[in-house]
Amino acid sequence: MVRSSRLALAGALMVGGSTLSGCINVAAPEEPIVIELNINIRQEVIYRLAEDAAETIDENAGIF
Repeated sequence: MVRSSRLALAGALMVGGSTLSGCINVAAPEEPIVIELNINIRQEVIYRLAEDAAETIDENAGIF
């Protein structure tokens, strides 16, 4: 009797587990994935301009 109840419990767990697992589909998208990278280089350009301006002012101190 104990063995039959264990078999019944194991069978119920297997059936219950299979109904909960469901179906998982993984597919690639039809359109390509687009990643836009907007990189801000403004800081570097301003830094270079500031450095060049400082050198120009030092070289032409009489004008300024």
